[in-house]
Amino acid sequence: MSALPLIVPDWPLPANLRAVQTTRAGGVSTGPWQSLNLALHTGDDPAAVHRNRSLLGAALDLPRPPLWPTQVHGTAVAEAAAMAGALEADAVVARGPGEVCSVQTADCLPVLFATLDGREVAAAHAGWRGLAGGVLEATLDALGYPPAQVTAWLGPAIGPEAFEVGPEVRAAFIGQDAEATGAFRPGTGDRWFADIYRLARLRLERAGLREIHGGGRCTHAESETFFSYRRDGTCGRMATLIWRVG
Repeated sequence: MSALPLIVPDWPLPANLRAVQTTRAGGVSTGPWQSLNLALHTGDDPAAVHRNRSLLGAALDLPRPPLWPTQVHGTAVAEAAAMAGALEADAVVARGPGEVCSVQTADCLPVLFATLDGREVAAAHAGWRGLAGGVLEATLDALGYPPAQVTAWLGPAIGPEAFEVGPEVRAAFIGQDAEATGAFRPGTGDRWFADIYRLARLRLERAGLREIHGGGRCTHAESETFFSYRRDGTCGRMATLIWRVG
């Protein structure tokens, strides 16, 4: 499908759907953004970012350019068919062929959704604030299908050995679901190491999803493959994309 070093999710999608995860390799950006940075807000040369986006589109033979929402760690869900300009949203839903949903991450958790009949797809960006705020549940609601008819894939995010958070983060999740206690282990002082994959799975399962795939990578540890904001500070962003071809 592509000459770029991309990751194709190990995920039993309907035959008319495509999904892909970019890595940091294969682009033209230099410095801390090297090399396939797909985000315009990180300080990289905009010309390099646009070139990287063009390379991605050509490599995937996309029906049209991906939609790039302005992510704000919230719970707003945009309709792909209605998106225009720099719309603020942390999830995108597409109901027609050729509409490419995408989110950008560099430690936060990207989550892709697909209906089992292959008619609708979505992509969500879930940092801890969005996850605690309900961005995954909001995306499911926007799809409008019973959760048992939806499948999800968890893309690469910061792993539980590196994601150290303050006590307020733990309190935010445990206050909503006591079972979330198991997703935290003691860190330094009053801090905790959080398992964002486990937290996402708990929320998706509680929402009624029966098929959840992916998880297990660590953007912080895999420096040759992924950008990581927590590791590097100034860095690029990967993209997680899903679309319907027919």
